[in-house]
Amino acid sequence: MATEAKLADEHDVNVHLVNSFTREGSGGNPAGVVLDPPSLSSAQKQSIAKQLGFSETAFVYPGEETDFQVAFFTPEGEVDFCGHATLAVFSAMASLNLIPPGNYTQQTKAGILSVAVNHDRVVMDQALPITRRGPDVEEIAAALGVQREVISATGLPIEVVSTGLPDIIVPVQPGQLDALKPDPEAIATLSREFNTIGFHVFELSRDAAITAHCRNFAPLYGIDEESATGSASGALGCYLVNHVMPGATSFLLEQGRAMGCSSLIQVTIDSEENTICRVRVGGQATMAGTKTVPL
Repeated sequence: MATEAKLADEHDVNVHLVNSFTREGSGGNPAGVVLDPPSLSSAQKQSIAKQLGFSETAFVYPGEETDFQVAFFTPEGEVDFCGHATLAVFSAMASLNLIPPGNYTQQTKAGILSVAVNHDRVVMDQALPITRRGPDVEEIAAALGVQREVISATGLPIEVVSTGLPDIIVPVQPGQLDALKPDPEAIATLSREFNTIGFHVFELSRDAAITAHCRNFAPLYGIDEESATGSASGALGCYLVNHVMPGATSFLLEQGRAMGCSSLIQVTIDSEENTICRVRVGGQATMAGTKTVPL
């Protein structure tokens, strides 16, 4: 192992650049994908993610009990799971003809998750939802730079929901999402206090084709805002079933509008006897090239 690590120090690493959850080929959220890398320490993976500067970079290895083992790093640290980077991983392997369409499994720190690769999209299973109380509305409103009524007038709760990663789900009145003035320090403080990744804020859509518009803030992990968040989208789908649209199974979420990088995320929630039994998140991705990163 020491020899392998020394060899890794002497080589650059090629990273595939992929835009995940694209909308008609544009928008999306960029992720880095490192396929079958040399032996790398966590510090080296962290360095690669930080140099690349994307919200997440995925490192992909052959699995032992699964098809693949995937590790996810933000510029600030490792996370258990990342939805848009998972989409990037399997889209990259399919685009490079490394895997055919079909069903695969990946080992992550959030558990073993299934991924379906189709000709035009990737759909990933996520963990079943875990829900707990979120911060008070006054604290959230102050962190987002809005009056408390922007949130409370929705009549919906603030909750922490996880389908792999915990996010604080925050509803705001339609027409208010783009007017938020987020305070990264306050968001990071609440995220740390409630042991979450960040805030996932949504407004219900006036467009009949789209369920909700979303914004995601995770400054605790070096991400002031990102344009498509797969893990939080799964969590939001569960929240919508529980509080807004009981019995609904399919949701189309738009994210990134305020960043000028609109993305589309498809969420499917299966329930039995009013209990969520399966969470799936899917979308399209576009290869954007490669980059060589020194170790």
